Amino acid sequence: MEEYLPLIIQLVSGAIGGNLAGSLMKKFSLGTLGNSIVGILGGGLGGQLLGMMGLGGAEAVAASSDMDLTSILGSVAGGGVGGGVVMAIVGMIKNAMSK
Repeated sequence: MEEYLPLIIQLVSGAIGGNLAGSLMKKFSLGTLGNSIVGILGGGLGGQLLGMMGLGGAEAVAASSDMDLTSILGSVAGGGVGGGVVMAIVGMIKNAMSK
């Protein structure tokens, strides 16, 4: 279970990041459910990308055998930023397609 904790943190923070981005950019918001779903996807992707770059995430935790504050913050940051960015991109695409 411990190896899944960073991924769970990334997914939850991605959903939060997606909803936060949706509330800040109402023009591109997909609604609460849409923001959450896209945020979860973006959170997983963002966390994995940061992990591959060695800046936190699941790979860093797997290499260090235990979760410390740095790896938790890396997972939260990667998930939250990834969720917000992907939600903004999908919102912009949806907005452009509806015109």
